[in-house]
Amino acid sequence: VSNAGVGMAGPLECQSLAAMQSLMDTNFFGLVRLVKEILPDMKRRRGGHIVVISSIMGLQGIVFNDIYSASKFAVEGFCESLVVQALRFNVAISLVEPGPVMTEFETKLYEEAERADYSRTDPETAEIFTKLYLRNSRDVFTSLGQTPEDIAEHTLRVIEAARPPFRHQTNVAYTPMAALKHADPSGALITDAFYKLVFKYDAVLRFGLR
Repeated sequence: VSNAGVGMAGPLECQSLAAMQSLMDTNFFGLVRLVKEILPDMKRRRGGHIVVISSIMGLQGIVFNDIYSASKFAVEGFCESLVVQALRFNVAISLVEPGPVMTEFETKLYEEAERADYSRTDPETAEIFTKLYLRNSRDVFTSLGQTPEDIAEHTLRVIEAARPPFRHQTNVAYTPMAALKHADPSGALITDAFYKLVFKYDAVLRFGLR
């Protein structure tokens, strides 16, 4: 089970390349290093199961989570490319894709975001992040967040499955979001929906979440 991860949220201009590279080294290359170590033995034994804790943000990018989402897209692409070869050797790969999870990981991330310096971006972007994004995120976590124990139960079901699924989403509230993306290959539908939720109907979004 690969579960290592770090987060990053905020305006792109305020994040250093060194911090971005460090995040990718943990979230993506940490997984790659692990799989490189264990896959050869699993192939020799012709059996094994690699379970990767991904994220719904590996399926759909979320505003102000550019780098974190990119790392999870990399995880998803890596596993999607590898799974067919792995199956040839009777090795299963499963992606567990949670939405928000109520842990200290998220609490610390948002505490750091509230204290951060946003002078490297324009005032409008800084205000959108601090006044809209952070406020909406709290509502999302309060209403849709899962406990670590819930994610562990989902992961256990994936591990114990007779035929392990390649993808397993833990929160049905995010199913429509994934469906919107697949419904329109041009991306216009999901982009328009998110734009309106963030910039036009954020009050409706918060009310609906509550």
